[in-house]
Amino acid sequence: MRKSTENPEIFKKRRKRIIAGLNGAALMVVAHPEQLRNNDVHHHYRQDSNLYYLTGFEEPESVLLIRPGKVPETVMFVRQKNVERETWDGFRFGPEGTKKEFHIDEVYKIEDFDTKAVELLKGHEELYYSLFKNPEADYWVQKVLISLKRASGRTGYGLLTIKDADTFLGEHRLKKDQDDLANQRIACQISAEAHIAAMRFTKPGVNERQIQGVLTTEFYMKGAARPGYNHIVASGANATTLHYNFNDQVCKNGDLLLIDAGAEYNYYSGDITRTFPVNGKFSPAQRKVYEGVLKIQKEIIAYIKPGILFKDLHEMGASRLTDLMLELGLVSGRKEDVMKANEHRKYYPHGIGHWLGMDVHDAGLYFIKNEARPVEEGMCFTVEPGLYIPADDINAPEEFRGIGVRIEDNIVVTAKGCDNLTSGVPKEIDEIEKLVGTL
Repeated sequence: MRKSTENPEIFKKRRKRIIAGLNGAALMVVAHPEQLRNNDVHHHYRQDSNLYYLTGFEEPESVLLIRPGKVPETVMFVRQKNVERETWDGFRFGPEGTKKEFHIDEVYKIEDFDTKAVELLKGHEELYYSLFKNPEADYWVQKVLISLKRASGRTGYGLLTIKDADTFLGEHRLKKDQDDLANQRIACQISAEAHIAAMRFTKPGVNERQIQGVLTTEFYMKGAARPGYNHIVASGANATTLHYNFNDQVCKNGDLLLIDAGAEYNYYSGDITRTFPVNGKFSPAQRKVYEGVLKIQKEIIAYIKPGILFKDLHEMGASRLTDLMLELGLVSGRKEDVMKANEHRKYYPHGIGHWLGMDVHDAGLYFIKNEARPVEEGMCFTVEPGLYIPADDINAPEEFRGIGVRIEDNIVVTAKGCDNLTSGVPKEIDEIEKLVGTL
């Protein structure tokens, strides 16, 4: 029998914490559906982050139901054992194996969901469930809720109140405990080592896709299950496209290369961006842009500590980058006027960062009741200022056209400041110039 990849006690502890916050409401989390890639070939399956977070269970066609204070308190619905299908598609835990290996109170086959879920939800007035993520699951839940209402007869009870499970669980996932951080650190370490390998490999004449291959190989060789998101390997003016993903161009002498890539380990993702010269030597214009962005990133990271507002980091990034745009001659006039007119957004169209964890753009609110939230110990996020100057921008000084620079690190807030989980990837100019092309 296969074993779960992590200690089941980690997930049991998470469920206990979640149960304490439900205040008697039920919680239902459904697996992601399988998706066809083409014809009869499926995309590689990856479990819903919330379902994995609470169970460690990775099979499709599965549902978790939590009923605080009731017996059974935790229930799952999973695929039955099926020797023929397992011969073709691989091992299944089945109800008995799932109950034993994942420490779930009771487990039923998925075919029993319609009837059993009605019984199990009786007595609850609220249900946390995420609508509109999985249309098929929404249909199942709708049938269950209607059946439950009908079973209530003339008691006056209507449909259960539905609350968003993603928002609820996101707040729990936002602040990482030691188990979370252990996985997050490994994901970041694997990502960092892959970036270093890619920098060593890069030289004029190699293809962006070959560099992507180096990154992917390093991910898998170091224990990652998969990339955390689609690689961005963007040479030259391709780097001015924020989510460039063709990754099929030849890297040319004199160009910069921007790599945005991260490995996923036990469902936690790294997210690193580095920008460096293909030939290992910054030109004067490239150096000006790069040094400006790097200085801003270092200032923002140094400012991070518990209690500061995450919104302030965004505002600091926009303000400092606008100063840099004025210095480089990309915009002109009074800084206040430039920002009020959003002229700076032409060259810096994104924010300073995002929550990081099981999803690369991770769960958790940025504002609570319209108030910007302060950062707290255990929160992880990226810091990624950038400047992107289109190659055809006739208003920009010619020497800067086609230059795109982003520098991104992964930060965890500590008791008195922060820890940069990806500091092992060189970003100082002299370090980069010594490393690139040394394979």
